[in-house]
Amino acid sequence: MIKFTDGDISRVVEVLGADKFTRFDDHYRIRLENTEERRILTLEIYPKILLGDKEGMLVVIYTASAHLQLHNCSGYVLSEELGEVTFVTETGGTLSGIVVEQGAGCSLYAGMDRKLISSDFTQLGVEVMLSGIALSLAEDIIDKNDE
Repeated sequence: MIKFTDGDISRVVEVLGADKFTRFDDHYRIRLENTEERRILTLEIYPKILLGDKEGMLVVIYTASAHLQLHNCSGYVLSEELGEVTFVTETGGTLSGIVVEQGAGCSLYAGMDRKLISSDFTQLGVEVMLSGIALSLAEDIIDKNDE
């Protein structure tokens, strides 16, 4: 299980361009607002929470039209160039991830075959290529022993 600290949240806040974060006893909350496009996104990170009978990291996204959760988050990747943070989880040969953007946007990719992130993207259909490229940033943090 990933150990997510105050230092980690500070780096996430910086990459997302948020003004600040709120620290609660059991989680962190970041609010992103894009006034130009009238979007608000709230990101909550629970570093250690009971998920069934085991503890894990939970990432929650709230928007005006969506509520997303990523259970058992195994890691995250910061992209300062893109202004994004990608949270990923691995389950039985598949990857799922949530990409949170500076502009208060997000994307969810779920149940993707983990082999796609190291494949030749030009051989994939456009619909599949996008998810492979998005989660390929996490290639260095996933457990290579589980492949």
